[in-house]
Amino acid sequence: MNFFTIYTVLALLLAAGISVSGQNCGCAPNMCCSRFGYCGMGPSFCGTGCRSGPCSAPSGGGVRVSNVVTDAFFNGIANKAPSGCPGRGFYTRSAFLQAVGSYPRFGTDGSADNAKREIAAFFAHVTHETGHMCSRVENGGQSRDYCDETNKQWPCAPNKGYYGRGPLQISWNYNYGPAGKAIGFDGLNNPEIVARDPVISFKTAMWFWMGNCHNAITSGQGFGATIRAINGNLECNGENPSTVTARVNYYRDYCSQLGVDPGPNVRC
Repeated sequence: MNFFTIYTVLALLLAAGISVSGQNCGCAPNMCCSRFGYCGMGPSFCGTGCRSGPCSAPSGGGVRVSNVVTDAFFNGIANKAPSGCPGRGFYTRSAFLQAVGSYPRFGTDGSADNAKREIAAFFAHVTHETGHMCSRVENGGQSRDYCDETNKQWPCAPNKGYYGRGPLQISWNYNYGPAGKAIGFDGLNNPEIVARDPVISFKTAMWFWMGNCHNAITSGQGFGATIRAINGNLECNGENPSTVTARVNYYRDYCSQLGVDPGPNVRC
């Protein structure tokens, strides 16, 4: 696109009274995040594919994530964490929705029931991994070695720990590296930011989810397939049935709250 074309497009938008701001969203409350990742007003931003804000049309499947993950739903999870938890006030619905704006297929693919199951599944794992959004970092993680030295594409940086952080407790250098590259931070040299910036924290969880769990839950493989993707070697096939049961119980509870059947294959 040449300069003249860009100028013409901007002029037309301004002439139509449509305001536009930077890519990737994080918009002001009165602005919509378009399907292309821009903030603005009007049908092009608030209509079909709108990610967040005062959208005028559902994003997909008749479901809008912000309408499903209400304050009551989100805080109903977070408020169960004890008052002294590091995650209290760090994990917020606002940070979650801002992160989701970068992943428009989350909670929108397929039918309305599929979308709600995905949201229930995501929060079931978040609840289990963080203790109702209590933990920012893995308990005892600093004493564990999560450096895969055989991975030459994402080499470990000196004196950096790649233990669990964030809503899904992302771990290992081969996850921090590509997550940072996709989101826009130095995952190998600054993994600590995942436990310091709430939006990056949720974006990191979303990055892992969309690459490993999204297709499993939306294609009908069931909640059990998401357990296998997250911690299958340690929990599935009878390795730790009580932990699997804990995850499943959260999932069933959240499905009930969202008014959707959990579907088949909930265990692994």
